[in-house]
Amino acid sequence: MKFTDGYWLIRDGVTLLRPAEVHDHEVLHHEERGDELRVHAPVKKVLTRGDTLNTPVISVSFTAPREDVIAVRIQHFSGTPVPLPRFELEAAPDRAAPEIVHEPHAATVSFRSGRLTARVALRGPWQVDYLWDGELLTSSTERSIAYAQVEGEGPYVIEQLSLGVGEQIYGLGERFGAFVKNGQSVDIWNADGGTNSEQAYKNVPFFLSSRGYGVLVEDAGPVSFEVGSENVSATQFSVPGEELRYEVYGGGTPLEVIERYTARSGRPPALPEWSFGLWLSTSFTTEYDEHTVLSFVDGMAERGIPLSVFHFDCFWMRGFHWSDFTWDPSTFPDPRGLIAKLHERGLKVCVWINPYIAQRSHLFAEAAELGHLLRRTDGSIWQTDLWQAGMGLVDFTSPAACAWYAQKLDALLEDGVDSFKTDFGERIPVDGVVWHGGSDPLREHNHYTQRYNQVVFDLLEQRRGKGEAVVFARSATAGGQRFPIHWGGDCESTYVAMAQSLRGGLSLVSSGFGYWSHDIGGFEGTPDPTLFKRWVAFGLLSSHSRLHGSSSYRVPWLFDEESVEVMASFAALKQRLMPYLLDAAATTTATGAPVMRPMVMQFPEDPACRSLDTQYMLGEDLLVAPVFTPSGDVDVYLPEGRWVHLLDGETVDASGGGRFLRRRYDVHSLGLFAREGSAPLELASGGAR
Repeated sequence: MKFTDGYWLIRDGVTLLRPAEVHDHEVLHHEERGDELRVHAPVKKVLTRGDTLNTPVISVSFTAPREDVIAVRIQHFSGTPVPLPRFELEAAPDRAAPEIVHEPHAATVSFRSGRLTARVALRGPWQVDYLWDGELLTSSTERSIAYAQVEGEGPYVIEQLSLGVGEQIYGLGERFGAFVKNGQSVDIWNADGGTNSEQAYKNVPFFLSSRGYGVLVEDAGPVSFEVGSENVSATQFSVPGEELRYEVYGGGTPLEVIERYTARSGRPPALPEWSFGLWLSTSFTTEYDEHTVLSFVDGMAERGIPLSVFHFDCFWMRGFHWSDFTWDPSTFPDPRGLIAKLHERGLKVCVWINPYIAQRSHLFAEAAELGHLLRRTDGSIWQTDLWQAGMGLVDFTSPAACAWYAQKLDALLEDGVDSFKTDFGERIPVDGVVWHGGSDPLREHNHYTQRYNQVVFDLLEQRRGKGEAVVFARSATAGGQRFPIHWGGDCESTYVAMAQSLRGGLSLVSSGFGYWSHDIGGFEGTPDPTLFKRWVAFGLLSSHSRLHGSSSYRVPWLFDEESVEVMASFAALKQRLMPYLLDAAATTTATGAPVMRPMVMQFPEDPACRSLDTQYMLGEDLLVAPVFTPSGDVDVYLPEGRWVHLLDGETVDASGGGRFLRRRYDVHSLGLFAREGSAPLELASGGAR
């Protein structure tokens, strides 16, 4: 959201109050939060006693929830209740006390958390510098903080953190536009917008800087970012209300910043080995029954393509009844028997669900009577015809509603279901609704998905055990990485959409998420055979791999026989790489480092890696450059070192510095290089064909 009209003017209908300079500061002691530095800055210079009258004051406080992390709170009116919900952030129980140093000769006061320091100017214009080991990371300057009144909308609090020369910003959730966020306006607002718009299913108000720091805006609501856009020299963020909270995560490498951020926001748990195998779906609106399902499963086995999971999409339930969690008796008269047959074939079973209860579902009246559906302010049930006729929304702010929903899913686990695809969770109303738990509707919109995925994930952990719980989720917000896996949503079946999907995944893992998947072949439309084969290679060299579409199947023999060969070879390659992938996943659980990594995350010292978004690292030793052209041409950048192509054995010496290559690969290959002497080379020996 923009508040100014160029450098000099304010937009019509907007008034801005900015802190002029620090008037005084104090150190407060809290039992839970530790020491706090609080500074008070009037919006004009105080030259006489009279200047203290009719002059608003902006208060800014600094605390240290963990070592190398500084939490900042900017307040105008402190009497306004803090809107709920808020993110669940973990403080270190044994964290070291921050060091607060008043340096009178330098006219500053410093708040130090580990190696990260906030240095506040006590004289002159407003200035806060954030330093890592004494080196400047970013600053809040005299034009950074503002309290805004917007005509017809109400108050906002704004902060801007300076951008250095060449500094680049990443993250902000799963975003499908340019990987580098500089120049973009980004609204943190979950929406079902596909993969080719500015909207996103997974919005995370966290960004990662190429200068080696991260920032989380600690607000579950509609945070608005202007990344080098309103002010080309700063990253601006604003929230509605009377206060803004954000946290700065201390520097070093991007992986170290992610480690600190996920220590605070949560890390992915261990996942079962079977989840890393190939998932096959019924697709969405296709016709299928027991015969179809078993023909697909047996057809894959007969062609030497190892499957791990079979997924039943929406129409395992009857149309107009979603969700009633009841198998459609006309197509699946014996669901337990079918699940048993799939288990006998060594497969796990996943079924599609969502948190919307159609009016025709037998669960609607039950949930309404028990008070488990979202209500309007007049006490009636909130309903809509968008998606399912007359549907209501499960109110996950109610513990009783959470238990009720979990109980309904538990019956499916009794049938033998192993996992759930937690679809939707983005279309959450704001106007005229009341949540059982008292949530601010504006903040609950994005946070709803967190409650939804947690209810399902917790049930799976309780019933299947820790290390066996897996959801396949579309929507998320900050901290959603604790409930993996997430996939990229509804993309078209085009090369452009395949590249969009990768950019979305790279942005998501730059936001603290450890795992990511996508629909192999695209969701909307039917890919041509060549595109399908290119996407198969990309999909089977992702952390998680799923075949899924909208109105057409994704079994390879429906494309051509070569598709069968390609899928069999890359599925076998992923199986051979499994020890390496499981080691990478163990690192994800321990440190938050994602399995799929942007090049800049693994090679931050290499300027050429800072904007690369058509290739990635799978773990720390395997470089993947998917083919996004029908011709097979692909540009690959190899950072400094010696690299060996995993499939054809080409050795490239880039030890004198990084090298760009242009290669043309047939559909049996892609840009796939491992560091010389690394584990992937040993595991993949013998080739993928």
